[in-house]
Amino acid sequence: MDSELAFPRADEENLTREEAARRSALLTVQDYEVEVDLRAAGAADAVTYPVHTRIHFEASEPGASTFLDHLGDSVESVVLNGVALETPTHVGPARILLPELRAGNVVEIFSTARYSRSGEGLHRFVDPADDQVYLYTQYEPADSRRVFPVFEQPDLKAQFSFSIIGPHVWQLRSNGAEIAREVLDAGTPDPQGGVLAEPPVCVTFEKTPRMSSYITALLAGPYHRVAGHYSRHGGSGDVAGLPGGESLEVELGVLCRASLAEHFDAEELLELTRRGLDFFHQEFGYAYPWGKYDQVFVPEYNLGAMENPGLVTFTEKYVFDTAATDAQYETRANTLMHEMAHMWFGDLVTMHWWDDLWLKESFADYMGSLAVDEATDWTTSWISFANGRKAWAYVQDQLPTTHPIVADIPDLEAADQNFDGITYAKGASVLKQLAAYAGRESFREAAQRYFARHAFGNATLADFLAVLEEVTGANMDSWAQAWLQTAGVPVLSAELGDSAEDPSGGTVVVRQQGTDPATGEPVARPHRIRVGVHVLDTATGTLRLHAAEEVFLDPAAAGGLTPVPALSVPRDQPRLLLPNEGDLTYAKISLDAESLAAVLSYPVADPLARATVWAALWSMVRDGELSSRRFLQAVQTMGLGIEEIVVVQGLLRQSLTALERFTPPAQRGALQQDLAGRLAGELTRTDGDHQRAIARTLAVLSRREGSQLDLLEALLDGSGEDFGISGLRIDEELRWAFLQALAAHGRVDMGQLDAELTAKTTARARIAHRLAAAARPDRRVKADAFEQALGGTDEDGRELSNDHLTATVEGFGIAADPATASLIAAQTEAYFESLLRVWNQMSQGQATRVISGLYPGAQDLEEGQVPEEHPLVLRTAAWLQENAEAPGALRRLLIEEQDHLLRGLRAQAAAQV
Repeated sequence: MDSELAFPRADEENLTREEAARRSALLTVQDYEVEVDLRAAGAADAVTYPVHTRIHFEASEPGASTFLDHLGDSVESVVLNGVALETPTHVGPARILLPELRAGNVVEIFSTARYSRSGEGLHRFVDPADDQVYLYTQYEPADSRRVFPVFEQPDLKAQFSFSIIGPHVWQLRSNGAEIAREVLDAGTPDPQGGVLAEPPVCVTFEKTPRMSSYITALLAGPYHRVAGHYSRHGGSGDVAGLPGGESLEVELGVLCRASLAEHFDAEELLELTRRGLDFFHQEFGYAYPWGKYDQVFVPEYNLGAMENPGLVTFTEKYVFDTAATDAQYETRANTLMHEMAHMWFGDLVTMHWWDDLWLKESFADYMGSLAVDEATDWTTSWISFANGRKAWAYVQDQLPTTHPIVADIPDLEAADQNFDGITYAKGASVLKQLAAYAGRESFREAAQRYFARHAFGNATLADFLAVLEEVTGANMDSWAQAWLQTAGVPVLSAELGDSAEDPSGGTVVVRQQGTDPATGEPVARPHRIRVGVHVLDTATGTLRLHAAEEVFLDPAAAGGLTPVPALSVPRDQPRLLLPNEGDLTYAKISLDAESLAAVLSYPVADPLARATVWAALWSMVRDGELSSRRFLQAVQTMGLGIEEIVVVQGLLRQSLTALERFTPPAQRGALQQDLAGRLAGELTRTDGDHQRAIARTLAVLSRREGSQLDLLEALLDGSGEDFGISGLRIDEELRWAFLQALAAHGRVDMGQLDAELTAKTTARARIAHRLAAAARPDRRVKADAFEQALGGTDEDGRELSNDHLTATVEGFGIAADPATASLIAAQTEAYFESLLRVWNQMSQGQATRVISGLYPGAQDLEEGQVPEEHPLVLRTAAWLQENAEAPGALRRLLIEEQDHLLRGLRAQAAAQV
């Protein structure tokens, strides 16, 4: 046997790029036949399930060896080309060795897989509302191996034929359409003992086109399904790329848990789906290639959604069983369009390896916002993008662990962590700049050529640049080098320079600067932007656009300065110079002194410019250039009145972070009380989405600040009108939010929390109950919550699901008074001592929840203390030094948490001056 295959590494489940490249060079995979037996999934003690897999593949070097990836419970047998392999020799913890390959090979494996509670693999959920069992898969980046043996890498595409055995009354679904349904013998034995009362069925699905294993999917359970249809004809402009005389017929379906069916706005989702398909057909010039189109909203989901072709999965938080704001509906629409874009970017054409993850996620993030803007009734898509998505990218891109959009991904652990703000939001921002740089039509034409050329295959950065160069006639290498292969946020500022030709005011000059935090190298990139001048309109009291000019910023410009001589700036009145008018590029905005004074005094009239300005203000808070006090004042005087609820929700979240992380302790109490009082007052003056967003924020703020607890109690018992509040619906979400705040202050006990859960037992309630229970200010409570989080188990030793683990961690970290804060701080040393154990014993997803969630990053800087000498900064640095050989993904988490901590402490120090 090839010595390379003798299970050489302890971390063999962490597939490396080099191993994947060698395997890809050796193998061509034709197809998989996978049968998954879920007939016993409804049993109360169901833990495992049988799987039968057959794979046909070719090897370019007969006699060579390779391996399958597998993270199941056990492997009963492996037969390769008719020869049974000894499982003790050939089956390891994460790999199945396949020696002495032929030119053409067939391997057949009988294995047993485990149901997941972490959202990785085949997740099993029991609905507390009716005790029904729901199953779904989630595989990205490499968790199909938790269900069936597989060559788990994106460039070994194959066709997949799935079969599911399960209860005949369940929805049994996969990527392809159902093509056969066989009722099995009524006396079929239950794999876990006994005989099934009802005969199960075996459902076989249509073989898929060639696709990567991480986007295969299975679904089983008593899901509620609403059917729809999409029909368009080629040659008439309905479906670009579909020949005349042909039609495209797509069966649509949307599904959710049965207990959520009454809240399911299925027709709205189906209409959005049709609009999206129309939009992407015109954009991409390639007809939807995956047959049916199911969209399923599933419980305890780790992500917002996943682009499995023909069976897209979404978090069921998008089934709004409590009141939702328009911003939440828009976010759902954006996610729906994002996943639909993946049917082309990612599914039809896939990256070879995770270095080029941006080739799907950046494109889908950009196209999702574009589709919401152009194919739906929402007009705030780019406002949401500027205020929310880009803020995520700016945070990520200033960490010492930042990376280029085209990243260096040596292994699967690194791949798992690069589903981040760089890959998604920064990449999308850069593509928006590319559309401005190259032209929208050129961008569209390049995408169409890309799909036509690489359909059902794999591609790289070079492949996309090749079609872009063909369309534009320009060499894109320097653009790609500057934007895709370097890291860091450029900073743009506009200022008035001296000018003898313009003695009244001078010439506007745009300055570009910035530093890559990972390398220390300067950041300078080509930008095509608009520079705007906004001046005070005394009639409305707002800053309105006076003039704007388009300009190209050459990264080689002397001193990083680019003059804009045609732009006029009125003098002797408040004005704003905005160097990213229209939010066309990716850059932090630094406001000059006059502009800062203007925007802290007067609202900006234009919604997109306003969102851009608020993003700039938040960056200044994080950089210690604007105190949290001034930011909070601006939010209360101007931010709460902004019409776009998506911006208001973002400002409210940032306000809470500003108080917790960026405010000196001597100022925090008064500022918290001021904000709580203002929010309480706003509840009496607002209604609808604004009122609801404010109530949610007041509840979270009240977990630590107690001045409005009487109000929360009144709202809970229905006497909110005594405080002048009307129209606020206290539904399940708000009830639990208020109870969590009261529990943190010891104003409700466990008996009251249990009674609330008994009165209405839902999935939402169980998660909220766990958080509230862990938030109570009691020594034993905090110690138990900490131990449960580290062990990933509940008080009875049962494995915590992903959502319940998060709730335990979050509840533990809530402290409403100094005594409780000291209980939490007492666990700091135990936290550091447990890090390696947690990482080694949990899946990476679960471990990340614990390690990032329990890091005590909300710290205070004492008067005169240097941030770098704070005890937690020093303890983190010591751990990193002592554990230099720890897994890189684990070290990255600690490095990032330390950087967040330092940023907050530095902002506190700046505010003390």
